[in-house]
Amino acid sequence: MPNALVTGASGGIGAFYADRLAARGHDLVLVARSTDKLEALARDLRARYGIQAEMITADLTDPAQVVRVVDRIRSGTPIDILINNAGANVASSFAKVADAELEALIRLNVTAPTLLTRAAIAGMASRGTGAIVNIGSVIGLATELTSGIYGATKAYMLTFSQSLAHEFGPAGVYVQAVLPGATRTDIWRHSGRNIDEIDGLMEVDDLVDAALAGFDRREAVTIPPLPDVRQWEAFEAARLAMRPNFANGKPAGRYV
Repeated sequence: MPNALVTGASGGIGAFYADRLAARGHDLVLVARSTDKLEALARDLRARYGIQAEMITADLTDPAQVVRVVDRIRSGTPIDILINNAGANVASSFAKVADAELEALIRLNVTAPTLLTRAAIAGMASRGTGAIVNIGSVIGLATELTSGIYGATKAYMLTFSQSLAHEFGPAGVYVQAVLPGATRTDIWRHSGRNIDEIDGLMEVDDLVDAALAGFDRREAVTIPPLPDVRQWEAFEAARLAMRPNFANGKPAGRYV
């Protein structure tokens, strides 16, 4: 059976991914901070789906614990699908947040998925098959909707995915960026927001099922709340139309 590694697997989006992938017959490596929650999830998935479920208790804000997951990816049973789901926000504004909180957020939202992907993708490319799924956010496209660096970290997940797809797609590795809108998860409580005050929340099962529909279609970017895909296509077309001009050797006329 194919093996999938899911970070942030103990609840929310990660737990639903684990459930849906187990239902498809995938064996799992579940990564999260809470051993108790991981054990309960693994027992449930084994019992319901008859799959293998391995657990790694790891706080991905801790570089030493990230190394443990990297080592597992490189030395254990090959990982066929990597779901980079673990992520967080901070409660304070950029001006008020502590340096340590900012650093931890970058380690979790940017550094950890980068290192885990690097550990997995070479093997995928050598086998000619594999998938990387990076959970970003629509905030990465609309950074004005929030304060601080959360939007910047999610913009990274989008551009990181696009760069990987360009480099490794020809080798048979599929890369998907998933950009959820507001979703009913604990990230709101952890960032100091009252979930009952947030409009337009998507349920987690709907989000994951939509993301997997995009996965099955091999979409490069999946935006579950966006009704008209032509808006995204126009956005991408405008970006690509600018690209030839980036090679100009002289400043544009408006600067001289």
